Amino acid sequence: MIVVMDEGATEAQIQAVIDRMVEMDFNVHRSTGMVHTVLGGVGPEEEIDPTAFEVLDGVKECHRIMSAYKLANRHFRPAGTIVKVGNVEIGGPRVVIMAGPCSVESRDQILLSAEQVARAGATVIRAGAFKPRSSPYSFQGLGEKGLQMMREAADTHGLLVVSEVMDSSQIPLMLQYVDILQVGARNMQNFNLVRELGKIRKPVLLKRGIAATIDELLLSAEYILSGGNYDVILCERGIRTFETSTRNTMDISAIPTVKKLSHLPILGDPSHGTGRRDRVLPMARAAVAAGADGLLVEVHPDPDRALSDGAQSLRPEQFAELMDQLRIIAPAVGRTI
Repeated sequence: MIVVMDEGATEAQIQAVIDRMVEMDFNVHRSTGMVHTVLGGVGPEEEIDPTAFEVLDGVKECHRIMSAYKLANRHFRPAGTIVKVGNVEIGGPRVVIMAGPCSVESRDQILLSAEQVARAGATVIRAGAFKPRSSPYSFQGLGEKGLQMMREAADTHGLLVVSEVMDSSQIPLMLQYVDILQVGARNMQNFNLVRELGKIRKPVLLKRGIAATIDELLLSAEYILSGGNYDVILCERGIRTFETSTRNTMDISAIPTVKKLSHLPILGDPSHGTGRRDRVLPMARAAVAAGADGLLVEVHPDPDRALSDGAQSLRPEQFAELMDQLRIIAPAVGRTI
């Protein structure tokens, strides 16, 4: 149930509506916009007539939300959500670029990576300290040492940090070093993990699972939102289809679809979306043209010698070229880089 308060509704009127919703066994989430306060109620709405709220003082309108995701629904925040991380706003007019290597391999490597992506215009460095790999014999990451190196590199070059959390037990450690916690595609439906991330007050970057529908992605986001953490960023990173010429099939259409269904910002990840360095630039351009609020791009100082995902990592000069191209494309769709 979504209850939209009048523009001039008093705090006492808002609280009275909240109290009434709680009496009716709703779990209430409040969203205060520039004009209206919106109250999202999760509960037995199929039994409630919306007019029961519309007659209350200070209420403008009430809507029954029939979709399974209530808080991720566009109706909860019609103007859209802007996730603020330091001086960076994700979901606003600026397309936010997160770039860096697949994993932290050494102090020199991550410092050089941070310098290169910052110089080209990225505002967030991405890299993995814990790596979920398909093979147990592949490089698994440097753990806390990698997080420390990444924090140093980011602070040195004025960047924010995004890195993947693989298990709820890692959350306290990650909170010490990162600005955005990433949930990878393999963990999108790790409901114990996403439920715990709803309890923290740092942004969460939630990637779409390799075989997940858009509704399933939004329902995973709902777990985080229902815990009280409204700073959720979605990411389209390609899905597994019968096509074999690319690592995944990047679903560009998911970007405008999510924009219509949900208020949450969404990024595009053309690196995992294709798995091929030569396809990253065109798919990154397409994602921005389709309305993506940002990009997650793998960039490595020497990708041919990378310990993980070298084939899909851009060289620094390719990343700089991409940034120049995006500075032309973004204004055409009303955005900036």
